[in-house]
Amino acid sequence: MIFRSIIEGIRLSLFAIWSNKMRSALTTFGIVIGIVMVTTMVTVIDGINRSFESSMSMLGQDVIFIQKWPWGFGGEYRWWEYVNRREMQVAYAGEISRRSQYATAVSAEASRWNQQVSFEDRVAEGVQIEGVTQSYELTSSVEIGDGRFFTEEEDHNGRNVVILGYDVAEALFTWRDPIGQRVRIGGRRFEVIGVLERQGNFLGLQSFDNMVIIPIGTYRYMYSLRHGIAIRVQFANDEALQEGQYEVEGIMRQIRQLGPGQENDFAINRLEMFEQQYKAMTGAIYGVGIFLTALSLFVGGIGVMNIMYVSVKERTGEIGIRKAVGARYREVLLQFLVEAVVICFIGGIIGIMFSGLAVYIINQYFVAHLGIQTIILAFVITTITGMIFGFLPANRAAKSDPIESLRYF
Repeated sequence: MIFRSIIEGIRLSLFAIWSNKMRSALTTFGIVIGIVMVTTMVTVIDGINRSFESSMSMLGQDVIFIQKWPWGFGGEYRWWEYVNRREMQVAYAGEISRRSQYATAVSAEASRWNQQVSFEDRVAEGVQIEGVTQSYELTSSVEIGDGRFFTEEEDHNGRNVVILGYDVAEALFTWRDPIGQRVRIGGRRFEVIGVLERQGNFLGLQSFDNMVIIPIGTYRYMYSLRHGIAIRVQFANDEALQEGQYEVEGIMRQIRQLGPGQENDFAINRLEMFEQQYKAMTGAIYGVGIFLTALSLFVGGIGVMNIMYVSVKERTGEIGIRKAVGARYREVLLQFLVEAVVICFIGGIIGIMFSGLAVYIINQYFVAHLGIQTIILAFVITTITGMIFGFLPANRAAKSDPIESLRYF
């Protein structure tokens, strides 16, 4: 009986919506805005979460970074306390590797941004040059798609060998096998010995594929190693990382010859620090998004309520006839509730369509992901909105006196 009433309510509501197309379109406008806002917010957060998880795995699992500068995310960053610290040295990686009982691999690295890599008449712009030690292959999550990584001997001898990122290889060697070819970096010729697997972007911004890797010994001859060196220390698991972090801190203090009362003149950075700040940032985005979404849906819901009151007023005679021939309170209530839900549902469908377009545009510049859970959430929200804001008009219709209602004929 209830199922039949719902089907009948849907039929009557669709007829009423079709009979008042302009009014119904204006009514759903607020719902459309609300759904676009909530779905866009969720898709962006979902996209950022996926990109963040992928980016964290790219940076390596169970790894700490020893650097001159601590990572700073929000709040006051006291740069003046760090600027005069001594620079890191590549030799620290070997010292930590020899002394540490917990570390499984230690590497050193330095970067140079916005460089050119060329092959014949083709040029890859804005490339990141990574000078690394041979153990970088272990401390990072880079995977060789073709060719090989350089050897420790090639690093020590400063050989001109290079591993290309996926995008760089695509830009320079569209149809040709890059292995064995020679590219030019900073006026020097390098032999291509490997190509990385596609890695993607960091939060949709920095590309891990627009980079090349060269031995840090070669990097020293080209750019020097006076600034910007970072040491990566990898551990077998999270438990070893917890213990090893304090061990590495002690080793670094010995290397730097710091006294018991002296503060560290280096920073030990962990991905966990980044994750905590990231969660706080996404929590703030969620809070603002939920407030704006609730405001939009409230305005849209008020519009639905007003139109439903108008619809009840216009169909008072119809309601009187239905109640006169035996329609019960529940049936009339359900009819108008279904009509309010259908109006919101149509707004939800239109909102999802606009959200799909918004996600496509966002993905051209940032990251977003429209999943089936988000679509279901949108329709659940529209249904609840229709039921909440349609109840009072539906209740008024269901409680109307049939004799008084028939006077409107």
